[in-house]
Amino acid sequence: MSPRSWLYVPGHRAERIPKAIASAADAVVIDLEDAVPVDAKERALEHAVAALQSAPAGRTIWLRLNAIGSQWLAREIDVLSGADCAPAGVRLPKAESPETVAATTDRLGCPVHAIVESAAGLLAAPQIARCHSRVTGIALGEADLAADLRTAPEGLAWARGWIVAAARAAGLSSPVQSVWTAVDDPAGLAASSHAGRIQGFFGRSVIHPDQIDIVNEAYTPSAEEQERAQRIVDDASASLAAGESAVLDENGRFIDPAVVANARVVLDRAQAVAARGVEA
Repeated sequence: MSPRSWLYVPGHRAERIPKAIASAADAVVIDLEDAVPVDAKERALEHAVAALQSAPAGRTIWLRLNAIGSQWLAREIDVLSGADCAPAGVRLPKAESPETVAATTDRLGCPVHAIVESAAGLLAAPQIARCHSRVTGIALGEADLAADLRTAPEGLAWARGWIVAAARAAGLSSPVQSVWTAVDDPAGLAASSHAGRIQGFFGRSVIHPDQIDIVNEAYTPSAEEQERAQRIVDDASASLAAGESAVLDENGRFIDPAVVANARVVLDRAQAVAARGVEA
């Protein structure tokens, strides 16, 4: 199952990386881009490689590389290709062109999430989502996108719907929701995360350990949701066993195949969360 929480940690802050890896986040993203000062880029890369080499087996660690066209990306790709370890994947910021995303992905031997942060990238999102077999996700970088569109994050509802449609039309997993920057507003984070799940996202980037549990809860199907999904699947199985083409719930309401499929997604996610807890 895709991670629910993606904890970002600045790559140049070596003392924070082990704490992030030991956290309750489903995935850790070692950031080599925005959170790292220019004079610390090389140090951040060294720390990232060291973390990949020493991380516990099975720990999901991604890297956020520097943007396409930056002076640091080529170096990062060279170091990763020669390292004796590999991240679970990389997040590629400032994705605007399917051609450049594909060319960059071709040089990486791991899954890539393309991060759309501009109007140009947003328009090209459907093509970026399909540009390479190792592009397994596409998402928004909302702060930069809002600035480029000259709007506020509250004005990005349509862009969120667009990126969800682009991802699913390409057969990719549901996009990861962008960060909630107000660390001192846990209620806002919870409400925004529940809304994101309803909008079609799954999982969220977080920038502080205090945000992890809130996001994990928001993206874990509740007991009530699981019970309802199980009833739908059971009703569908019973109708099939009886040779009936129509599926009716306990209230006699028709359930179409799409509803059954969505119920199975809920159960699969719940099962994956339970399995993750056992592994931890």
